[in-house]
Amino acid sequence: MTGIPAQTDPRHSKSMPDLIAKLLAERQQVLVLFNRLVQLKAFVAITTIQALLQCFCQALVDYVALGHFEVYQALEEQADDSDHCRQLRRLARQCHPGIVATTEAALAFNDRYDCQAHCEIRDSFWVDLSRLGEELATRIELEDRLIAAIKTPVTV
Repeated sequence: MTGIPAQTDPRHSKSMPDLIAKLLAERQQVLVLFNRLVQLKAFVAITTIQALLQCFCQALVDYVALGHFEVYQALEEQADDSDHCRQLRRLARQCHPGIVATTEAALAFNDRYDCQAHCEIRDSFWVDLSRLGEELATRIELEDRLIAAIKTPVTV
């Protein structure tokens, strides 16, 4: 036996707790930045909003990519064919259209506002941010359904 630690295949079910922890940490970061942006609405210079907006857009893209690609893919590619894994894959497929829709909404927001200091922050920005908040709420609900199912052991 060598002293080299075994590499965990990120698609293997044993890596799911790490993926979930990473997803929840990235979600928390997005929500904190989102809240900070919302609080700036009434009284901050555009340059302050733009700087925070760039951080938010990067965190948003990282978060939606992790959930959309890594977590969903790990659920789909689980080698285990137990009842629990089949139920998880079925639930993941049911949630997938909503995950795709929220990913697309987040990427559209990013495409519109991730432009460094060149973005114009118009009144429509606050409406767009509010709509994105609704999309994030939908996504969180879907993710929480999947996370609860992952953590729930199957009773025989």
